[in-house]
Amino acid sequence: MWWMVLASVLGFIGLVALFDILQTKHAVKHNYPVIGRFRYWLEMIGPELRQYWVADDKEEQPFNRAERSWIYATAKGQNNYQGFGSNEVQYAIGYPIIKNAVLPFPEDKAVYPGDDPTAIPCIKIMGQFHGRRRPYRPTSIVNISGMSFGALGRNAISALNKGAKMANCYHNTGEGAVSPYHQFGADVVWQIGTGYFGARDKNGKFSLDVVEEKIADIPNIRAIEIKLSQGAKPGRGGVLPEVKVVPEIARTRHVPMGQDCLSPNAHIESDSPDGLIDFVESIADRTGLPVGIKAAIGETNFWYELAERMRARKEGPDYFQIDGGEGGTGAAPMTYADHVALPFKIAFYRVYCIFQKVGISQDLLWIGSGKLGFPDRTVVALAMGCDLVAIAREAMMSIGCIQAMACHTGHCPTGVTTMSKWRQAGLNIDLKSIRCATFIRGFRKELLSLAHTAGYQHPAQFTVDDIELSVGVNKFATLREVVGYCADPAGFTSMKKLTPV
Repeated sequence: MWWMVLASVLGFIGLVALFDILQTKHAVKHNYPVIGRFRYWLEMIGPELRQYWVADDKEEQPFNRAERSWIYATAKGQNNYQGFGSNEVQYAIGYPIIKNAVLPFPEDKAVYPGDDPTAIPCIKIMGQFHGRRRPYRPTSIVNISGMSFGALGRNAISALNKGAKMANCYHNTGEGAVSPYHQFGADVVWQIGTGYFGARDKNGKFSLDVVEEKIADIPNIRAIEIKLSQGAKPGRGGVLPEVKVVPEIARTRHVPMGQDCLSPNAHIESDSPDGLIDFVESIADRTGLPVGIKAAIGETNFWYELAERMRARKEGPDYFQIDGGEGGTGAAPMTYADHVALPFKIAFYRVYCIFQKVGISQDLLWIGSGKLGFPDRTVVALAMGCDLVAIAREAMMSIGCIQAMACHTGHCPTGVTTMSKWRQAGLNIDLKSIRCATFIRGFRKELLSLAHTAGYQHPAQFTVDDIELSVGVNKFATLREVVGYCADPAGFTSMKKLTPV
């Protein structure tokens, strides 16, 4: 019997070899029949081989193994410490050092709003300066950034929203509209992109009536965000392939079945600074909610004009979310991901300084995003003037993402960025929501600890004088010397006064 099996195997190999020799599409398979096929298989699993066997703990991008391990351990509530000291090159150019105070803020004197010892409410209130009817104080300075239903599957969105509710932070919808899976109780920021998904009338045009109706139906929507661009692909519209436009997606986005779901690269509702202010004010007037802007930054002439017009009119966005070019959610052409839009620190200080010189930076709420999901990076962002940070890929990792780099293929091995029912079945919503909440709380706990170490009670009290950067061989300079400005004072007085709004 064994010889029959052997003969069958050899016969099959012979047929494969003959096919390889006769085909002319792949030179490697033609010149090395059968054996050449291993080249393509090894290429296919190359990222996994490098991730687990070849690359060292600090080598991979965009997140190295040490960073991912910290996220996973924090999300699971495990020991996220490291032993035997730092393995970073602390004299490397740009390396940040957080300056500890001689007399830290005593942790036994810390006051926390509510019952959560990791709670860090935002000091500022969205919409207060412009007198919105429904202003909003975010209850957490660490929040979940925009990732659309469609780009992420229903289980992933559900886990993030339930986790956000448990951690008492907000959940940004991404430009794919407010889905049923964004409605498990967390505060929601509804992002409206260039496709106006979920805010369209029957003709596919933006509709204030539709927006008003949705706001009335979903009370957990606390703010609206107009997305001009994002760090992964600024100046390019999104594409959700026809195969992913299932009936549920079509209903959520108000788009037809049977065709790709496209978002343009620019807004048709506003094409100038004054037009953008008009667009913002029309939404705010109708809904009463704060309205903000998300953008990746390149040229700055627009921002100069916008700041001047906002000062003159005393109108405009209630907040700005500045997204660094290192942001990564959303599949993008390699050139866009690598070379378009400034990285976060450069982008933020250029825009912030414009509004500071005009004299209205203190009246706005500032959000940072783009690979800020680690306490040290958040401290730098807060010192530069951010009031909040919004994190995306790090939140994805807290619910199981393993950085397989397959987000754009529909074949995500952990069921996070796919619509496949089979692949999503392995993502346990209840378990992963707990891990998301545990990660956010653990993140905030470390932020509070760093603030206390520097002598502060609230992390937003960090200033550019509290951070030093390596700028050369044995040379360090304060962040103030590097960026050339000091952010407006946080205005913090007491945690007890940061009550919900």
